[in-house]
Amino acid sequence: MKRTICLFLVFAAAAVFAQEKNPVTAVAKEILPRQQKNLVAAVEEMPTDKFGYKPTEQQMTFGHLVLHIIESNNYLCSKIGDIPEVKAPVPLKESDGKDKLVAALKASFEFCTTALEKVDDSKLGDEVELFGGRKGPRAFALIALTNDWADHYSSAAMYLRLNGLLPPTAQPKK
Repeated sequence: MKRTICLFLVFAAAAVFAQEKNPVTAVAKEILPRQQKNLVAAVEEMPTDKFGYKPTEQQMTFGHLVLHIIESNNYLCSKIGDIPEVKAPVPLKESDGKDKLVAALKASFEFCTTALEKVDDSKLGDEVELFGGRKGPRAFALIALTNDWADHYSSAAMYLRLNGLLPPTAQPKK
């Protein structure tokens, strides 16, 4: 029964997006709130004293992961929305503390929301500068952004689990 309901919802969503004039950007805009909720909740779940935690010497600290998410959001969303990248007057550091990093993470998602409002599918073929000065279509930045959110959440979930904590999507419903 659950599978039938899930399949129905998938097909219903597909039908809605098939009628959408901008199906690609509409899907990205639909993904954003869920990923924002999960990533922010994961970062908030990690205790303050664990922001310096890293599973192995070669891996980044949890605070560095959060800083990376912020920088990735701000960079890619500026390219997607064709708007200037948000730059803090004083650059953030991974050691800035949980409160400052959580606030900056939330602000980076607000910036992404604003940027995504400025793009539609007709602009996805426009050439933009990507990482390392490479050029590519705006679609690359949009797809990289949604991929990053999934990758970053899985990393944050791993860091939480290694510290005996359940990531937000694994916690029992309240």
